[in-house]
Amino acid sequence: MARRTRASRNRENQQTGVPASPFVKRELPFFDVLNQEQIEKLEAQVDWLIQDVGIAFRDDPESIALWKREGAKVEGDIVRASADWIRSLCSMAPSEFVQLARNPERSVTIGGKNQVFAPVYGAPFVRDLEGGRRYGDMNAFRDLVKLTYMHPNLHHGGFVTCEPCDVPVSKRHLDMLMAHMTLSDKPHLGAITEMTRAQDSVDMAEIVFGKEIMDKNCVIMGNVNTNSPLLVDKVVTEAARVYSSRGQGMVVVPFILSGAMGPVSTAASVAQAMAEAMMVCAYVQLLRPGAPFVLGNFLSSMSLKSGAPTFGMPEPIISNYAIGQLARRAGLPLRCGGSLTASKIEDAQAAYESADSMHSTMLAGANFVLHSAGWLEGGLCTGFEKLIMDADRLGSYQKVLDQGLDVSDEAMARDAYGEVDAGGHFLGCSHTMRNYQNAFYEPQLSDSENVESWEEAGSLDMRVRANARVKKMLDEYEQPKMEEATREALEAFVAKRKENLPDAWY
Repeated sequence: MARRTRASRNRENQQTGVPASPFVKRELPFFDVLNQEQIEKLEAQVDWLIQDVGIAFRDDPESIALWKREGAKVEGDIVRASADWIRSLCSMAPSEFVQLARNPERSVTIGGKNQVFAPVYGAPFVRDLEGGRRYGDMNAFRDLVKLTYMHPNLHHGGFVTCEPCDVPVSKRHLDMLMAHMTLSDKPHLGAITEMTRAQDSVDMAEIVFGKEIMDKNCVIMGNVNTNSPLLVDKVVTEAARVYSSRGQGMVVVPFILSGAMGPVSTAASVAQAMAEAMMVCAYVQLLRPGAPFVLGNFLSSMSLKSGAPTFGMPEPIISNYAIGQLARRAGLPLRCGGSLTASKIEDAQAAYESADSMHSTMLAGANFVLHSAGWLEGGLCTGFEKLIMDADRLGSYQKVLDQGLDVSDEAMARDAYGEVDAGGHFLGCSHTMRNYQNAFYEPQLSDSENVESWEEAGSLDMRVRANARVKKMLDEYEQPKMEEATREALEAFVAKRKENLPDAWY
C-alpha cells in the first residue's frame, strides 16, 4: 500500500470537476525598489547581526552541539558565525522546488518566478454572517478545508485555517491532518508546535505518498516563526530536525512587530528578519544539505499609542518589496505578505488594508503566500465571507502576474479595424466574437450592473453575496477519492496515536 505509483494516484483523482488550481507562473517583472547602495547597506547590517551580535538557539542542546561541531562561535546559547559561511550554507537550499500534492495536477512549484496562494493560518476564532464571531471548531475547520479545496484561486491548503478548539490540543493536529488529506487533494502543511506532532505529520504524509516517493520529493512542509528578536527556540529547531532531516520543506518566518520585536525603523527590522531566517536556513542545511527552505518575513507596524498591530500600512508594504529583493539575491524562495487587515469584519477598512497588503505581496514576488484569503482581526479570526471575497480577487492578481500585456498579432486586432467604421463599435465584430469569453477577468462576487438591476435583485452587498457563495460551494462539495487502503491506514494511525495521547487543553 505504501509503495503506490504516480499512475494509481492519477487514476483516483480524475473523477472531480474541481479546477486544477495551477499555481501562478509569473511573467510580470518584479518590482525592485532598492538601489545598489541600499542593498549593500542592508546586507552589511545582516552580516553584522550574524557575525557580531549573534542569534540565540535556546532550550535545545542538540542544536547548540551541532553548531559547535561545525565550528561556529558559541557562547552560552548565542551563536555567531562568519556571514560568508552562513551565506554559503544558504546557497545549498534550492531556489525552486516542487511540493507534490496527492493529486499530481495540484502540485505546486515554490520559488523562482512562481507564486502560490494559501489561506489564513492560525486563527482561534471564526466569523460568518449567521453565526457571528465564535471559537473555531472541527466542523468549521472541515468546511474551510473544503472551501479552500474548491476555490481555483487558492493553490495550497495551508494547515491551521482555524483552530478547532473543541478538540484537545494534544490530539487536534491528527484530526486536522486527516481533514487535509481526505477532504482535499491539494498540498498542505503539517504540525510544528511539538516535536511528536511534527513527526506525526511526516508519518501520515508517508502513508499517503509512500516511502519511495517521499524519499525523493517534498510532500509536506512545516511553517514556524522565530521568537524575535534574535531568538530561535526549540519549536523551530526540533521541527527542522523532523521535516528537514526527512528531506521535507521548512518555512521559517520572523514575526516582527516593529517597535516591539524589532526596532521601530523598517530597514533595521528587515535586516533582522533576514539574519534570523538565514541562520535557521544554515542550520537546516547542516542537518541535510539541499533540504527545501522558504525564507519568510512577517513585518507589521504598530500603533505606538496602544501597541496594537496595524496592517496595510506603508512600512510593511515597503518591507515586502525590500525582502523580495534580498531573498532573490540570497537565492531563496520567499514567503511574505497576504490579505492582511486589523478590521473585525469585511468592511471598507478590510478592503483597503487587504488590497494594499496583497498588491505589494504580488509585486514583491512572494513565492509562497499564507494569509492570502480569510484574514480578519489581525489574524485572530478567519472570516468565511472574507475567505471567498479575498480568493475572488486573487484571480485578478493571477491574471496580471501570469499574462501581463498580450501584444500578439491577435491582440493587436488589425482585422477588427477593417470591419468597424470610424465612430462605430466593436461589439459584434469578428475579433470580439473570437475573444469575448476570455477577454476580461470576471469576478464572481462583484456586481457591475446598473442600480435598477441591483435593487431588483435585493440590493445585496458583497458580504451577503459571499455568504451565499459559501453555502453554494459547500452544497456542491464532493470529496476527492482516495484508495481505501490508504484511508484505512490513516484512520488506524490516528486511532492508535489518540489512544496513546492523554487529553491536554494547553
